Amino acid sequence: MATPRPRPKRYLRKLAARKPCVHGQPGVELRPYQVIIRPLVTEKGTHQSTRYNAYTFEVNPIATKPMIRAAVQELFSVRVEDVRTQNRKGKVTRSRGVEGRHANWKKAVVALHKDDKIEFF
Repeated sequence: MATPRPRPKRYLRKLAARKPCVHGQPGVELRPYQVIIRPLVTEKGTHQSTRYNAYTFEVNPIATKPMIRAAVQELFSVRVEDVRTQNRKGKVTRSRGVEGRHANWKKAVVALHKDDKIEFF
């Protein structure tokens, strides 16, 4: 069996001086007004809000469903029953022969308790 090659003293000192990597809390902490960017008022969204009591929002792309639920409950003082999310791809646009692209964004459909309602206007 071969013996391991000798290590230079400077390299061994460098290894000894290394400190272990210490991580903080996992994830990012977002405030409720950072989670919800804006409500999406569209024909389909208006239909969902009147018929199914579900409201549509554009949300921060790194927000999770529990974050979205907590933000809606805190900002609008309502009870949230269900949260559904979609990651939407940005559209490719063309202007004066130059191709551009809109940013990707995240959409959340929030279903409320039957007794609660959100008034946007």
